[in-house]
Amino acid sequence: MTALHLADEGEAADLAAFLARLIHYDRAAAVRLQASGTTLAVFGRPPSFEVLAIRTARLDKPYENGLDLSLDVTVSAGELLESLDESAATAAVPAAVTGPPWAGVLPPRGGWRSEPGLPGPDAVRTMVAGAVAEFRSRIDELAPEGRTRSALDRIGREIWSRPVGDTELPVRAAHAAQSLGFLRPARPAATTGTAAASATNTAVPDGAVLRLLSAGAWLRLRTPYGSIAVRRAGLGALDVSVR
Repeated sequence: MTALHLADEGEAADLAAFLARLIHYDRAAAVRLQASGTTLAVFGRPPSFEVLAIRTARLDKPYENGLDLSLDVTVSAGELLESLDESAATAAVPAAVTGPPWAGVLPPRGGWRSEPGLPGPDAVRTMVAGAVAEFRSRIDELAPEGRTRSALDRIGREIWSRPVGDTELPVRAAHAAQSLGFLRPARPAATTGTAAASATNTAVPDGAVLRLLSAGAWLRLRTPYGSIAVRRAGLGALDVSVR
C-alpha cells in the first residue's frame, strides 16, 4: 500500500480535519488525490453546497511509488482518514473506488487570474452568518404543513445564489468555505499548509490571502486553508478539465 509522508504533524492534522468535515456531510464521501513532487491536492464535494472543495498539503519528500512519480486516484475519504497517523505525519493511500461524476471534471490547473470586488474576510464571514440566520428565520416562519422540500429548496436557492460583494461568486461558495473551516482567521504562515506561506515564519494578514480567482467557467475562492471552486452561472461545461 502506497504511503504519503506529510511535511509535519500540522499538515496531517489539517488534512484530517478537512476529511472529517467532508464525512460529516457525507459518510460515504470520496476524494480525489493528486500528488506530484512535494504537493498533495485533495478534492472533495460536500453535498448540497454544489461546489468543489480543494485542500493542499505539503509532503516531506517528493511522491514516489515504484516507477510512478505522480499519484492520481479517487479513494474513500473515510478510509484515508482512518489511515492517517498524525503523530507520524503519514497516511496510506486506500484502494481506488469508482469515482462519482464530479471526480472526472476538475478545474484547470493553470490560467487563473484575480477577480475584483471580493469583500474582506470579516465581511464575508458576517455575510455567511447573516445568510444562515435568514435561512433559519424564514424556515421558522413557515407553517408546519408548508415546510416541504420544495419550499426549503426555493428559500435556499434564493439565499445561497446571491453574489458575494461585487463578484459572481455565490454565497453558497462562501458558506461551504465557512463550513469546511476555510474561513477561520489566518494563523502564522508556517502552519497554513501552503508551500509559499510555509517558506517564512512570519504571520500572514487575514485579508492578504483571501482571494477570488477565475479561469474559464470556474471561480475559485482561495483561503490559507483551502479553496472552493464553483462553476459560473450560465457558462455550462465550458473550459473544464477532464482527467
